[in-house]
Amino acid sequence: MSPETLFYLIIGIILFNFALDKFLAHLNANKFKDPIPAELVDVYDAEEYAKSQDYKKVKYRFGLWVSSISIIATLAFFFFDGFAYVDAWARSFSDHPILIALAFFGIIMFASDILGTPFAYYNTFVIEEKFGFNKTTRRTFFLDKIKGWLMAAILGGGILSLIIWFYQVTGKDFWLYAWGAVAFFAIVMNMFYARIIVPIFNKQTPLEPGSLRSQIESYAGKVGFSLKNIFVIDGSKRSTKANAYFSGFGREKRITLYDTLIKDLEEDEIVAVLAHEVGHYKRKHIIVNLIVSVLTTGFTLWLFSLFVDNSTLSAALGVSQPSFHIGLIAFGVLYTPISEVTGLLMNYLSRKFEYQADNYAKTTYAAPPLISALKKLSKNSLSNLTPHPAYVFMHYSHPTLLNRFQNLNR
Repeated sequence: MSPETLFYLIIGIILFNFALDKFLAHLNANKFKDPIPAELVDVYDAEEYAKSQDYKKVKYRFGLWVSSISIIATLAFFFFDGFAYVDAWARSFSDHPILIALAFFGIIMFASDILGTPFAYYNTFVIEEKFGFNKTTRRTFFLDKIKGWLMAAILGGGILSLIIWFYQVTGKDFWLYAWGAVAFFAIVMNMFYARIIVPIFNKQTPLEPGSLRSQIESYAGKVGFSLKNIFVIDGSKRSTKANAYFSGFGREKRITLYDTLIKDLEEDEIVAVLAHEVGHYKRKHIIVNLIVSVLTTGFTLWLFSLFVDNSTLSAALGVSQPSFHIGLIAFGVLYTPISEVTGLLMNYLSRKFEYQADNYAKTTYAAPPLISALKKLSKNSLSNLTPHPAYVFMHYSHPTLLNRFQNLNR
């Protein structure tokens, strides 16, 4: 395949993904005016439902603007040899392959984030503010940006440097060593994410002794779940939206509750949400997700190793000198159709796991408080109760509220 043909194949993949995403978003937007399903009529009153529809429309229109500007900028970068210019600029700093790659990706990622910052700012301080969700201060917003850049530089730059070093030392066998390193990193992050990463952005405090903690400990004892780490995170410093999650395994496992969740839900509803999270642990979902992720990473790295030194990939992006970092960019786009398929499978698996966790909560605790909790959380975040099935199939990692309600009532 000639570099020119490969270039237009890359452009075709980018345009197809954009068109498919916009088509699905359009289908979903046409469902915004659908009546609330009979089973969920108690989620919104008429005024609240009108507000939720308005919120969805505003977010949809904003998403169209952002994605349209993004695709124009992306195509311009491809057609006007943007990668060649950045590559030349990166090579002006050093002649070491690792430093060139770090400079190359650093420039692209930083420039991309800077261009996206006004849209993120508008979304946070105009749209989310208008609908009463935003609690983020401007100081927190920009501090989060800086922290994100530093983490990307340290973690992302460190992993990229190690992978390129493996490539320099072992040649095409680099993927095996890179796979081992990435797998180790994934396991460490799964175990210590809440201890290492979360404190950089949020404050976590142990749940205080009292009625709620007693109910949680009583439930944990009933199902044979050893739980010493119950934390409350200050999610309210950024948004009114609520959440809870389970992280880690072994001695590092912990339940984290957003302070907004504790504020919005009754105690039995919180225990039901926690029972759902315990269900993920008991059904080995965290381990399965980790294994699937590691296997997928191994397959991707192996496939990349077959093309890493292909000069056609570099030539297709207008770069005359083949390199690891240019090959990675071209391969990343060409791999998109495969990643879309694996993404669909992962979303399907995730939705299946959510049903299983709901069933565990229903069996070991009760269905009604979980149903009422899910309804309150949907109401408080102005969730879409009538998404298009095709959009759900492609994008949802969780079943819809209606699906979960019907499953819990079976």
